[in-house]
Amino acid sequence: MDMPMRKVGGKEEACLKLLPPEDLDKIELPEASFSGVRILSYVHNNIDSKESKVQDSSMASAFGGYQTMDERAKTFELRDTMVVHCGFCEEGSGFDIDSTDKSFMESCIIVVVTCTFGGGDDLYQPIGMTRLSISRVCYVAFWDEVTLEAQAKEGKAPDPMSRKVGLWRIVIVRNLPFSDQRRNGKIPKLLNHRLFPRARYSIWVDSKSQFRRDPIGVLEALLWKPKVPFAISEHGGRSCVYKEGDAIVQKHKALPGEVSIQLNMYRSEGIPERALFHGHKALAEASVIVREHTPLTNLFMCLWFNEVMRFTARDQLSFPYVLLRVHAMQVNMFPVCTRRALVNSIGHKSKAKPLNIK
Repeated sequence: MDMPMRKVGGKEEACLKLLPPEDLDKIELPEASFSGVRILSYVHNNIDSKESKVQDSSMASAFGGYQTMDERAKTFELRDTMVVHCGFCEEGSGFDIDSTDKSFMESCIIVVVTCTFGGGDDLYQPIGMTRLSISRVCYVAFWDEVTLEAQAKEGKAPDPMSRKVGLWRIVIVRNLPFSDQRRNGKIPKLLNHRLFPRARYSIWVDSKSQFRRDPIGVLEALLWKPKVPFAISEHGGRSCVYKEGDAIVQKHKALPGEVSIQLNMYRSEGIPERALFHGHKALAEASVIVREHTPLTNLFMCLWFNEVMRFTARDQLSFPYVLLRVHAMQVNMFPVCTRRALVNSIGHKSKAKPLNIK
């Protein structure tokens, strides 16, 4: 399979250096990484918070838990034991999955995740993995009932026995909590530690992309070798979150008012125009996220999700903010050519329009 190349110090090298298949088949999962947070638990049925809920409509959902600004501020104060908002805050607030799928998800230790809600993108089959890796990794695609119906009309319904389409196990989600499908999509993207409670590692792949590498090889190359628990691509076009906000508005990917509220907040809290994290630009392109599930990385994802709930659904705007606030995070901000080595970017089948959020 072709591998993109890049020049480093005048020499060409592969954008992603993977172990040979015979070595990948022998590799064992390493010990869990040290985390600056020891115990992380989640707000559930937070009745008191509802009495003082924020007026921002993007947080007006029982699923998000009505996090107040004071609660938000405290979540960035890292402690040995923490309790935070992280979705699923009230019973009956949405994102319902049946018991058979839940049982399967609880069995996953390494999982590759994608989702399509609202009948949008086709499902691209992963390629490039070893045979042994297939037996060790779960591939899970979350669909809603609209997507299931749309795919069934095209003859692409899941097998009724295995619930699979190719390698992907299809998990049907009912009662989505938000009217904006992009916000619903952030649940499996950012909160897969809530959905896969026994998983040690996950790889998120946007529905516009085809994953084309061995998952265990990717974990070794991007996490285990550099000894970090989290890897994500640097943004290819910009380094300034405020210019990214302008671009999002110009492309009609979010409403001008909501972007302005979010970036004015970040500016008032000291986020610089060219934010850097350990020498790398903090602005990310989050179509691929590779991570170990530790209390600290799970906390990071909860805080990122909370920003997406409070402000815009464009997660690239909130990522630099959360990254700079959670100083203890160790992150591999890999270059764009590595992202191109990981996936074939095919593009979205249809573009979502900005909506009024519940």
